[in-house]
Amino acid sequence: MQETGVIQILLGAFLVVGGVLYITLQTIWGGRPGGRRPHRAGLPSDPLEPDRLAGGFGIKSNWPGLAMIAIGATLLLVAASNQI
Repeated sequence: MQETGVIQILLGAFLVVGGVLYITLQTIWGGRPGGRRPHRAGLPSDPLEPDRLAGGFGIKSNWPGLAMIAIGATLLLVAASNQI
């Protein structure tokens, strides 16, 4: 019984950290906010501000990470309640 609790805690912690990393990497690797645009006359070739907003946090694009966090948190709560 003790080994099962340790496995639940480790799996839950792994899922929570993995979900947070997934969401973070989705945002970081989402591409350059400004993207590559051809040089137009009168405009700088590499502007500091993008034409549109970056993807940011959205439920639609980050649902796998949120699901991993929710499942991991549930496993951690179940393991903690069994330890009492």
